[in-house]
Amino acid sequence: QVQLMETGGALVQPGGSLRLSCAVSGSFRGINAMGWYRQAPGKQRDLVATITSNGITNYADSVRGRFAISSASATNTVYLQMNSLKPEDTAVYYCNSETVDRLLRRMISWGQGTQVTVSS
Repeated sequence: QVQLMETGGALVQPGGSLRLSCAVSGSFRGINAMGWYRQAPGKQRDLVATITSNGITNYADSVRGRFAISSASATNTVYLQMNSLKPEDTAVYYCNSETVDRLLRRMISWGQGTQVTVSS
């Protein structure tokens, strides 16, 4: 079983910055990729950014140039640095991981979500 714990959500003013963290723990052999998704009220959950185990990143067009995803393999933690925040960035942010077990079976896991609100 894999657990994800997100931290860092908060209320921030437009133009401000925030950093989210997500620690992956549990029983797995390795992590293929980690990422962040977000869901605004009444909308579907959308990809924000992903990072693979070899450091390849991918961003949604709406956040490219403002957000940066990074990871620390030693602690199985993924970060999302969010700069120049806009009201439309307001959403619940979910951490996601793709892990493999000792039999190399892949598992997708989700965190419980952390609220980010951008408002003056």
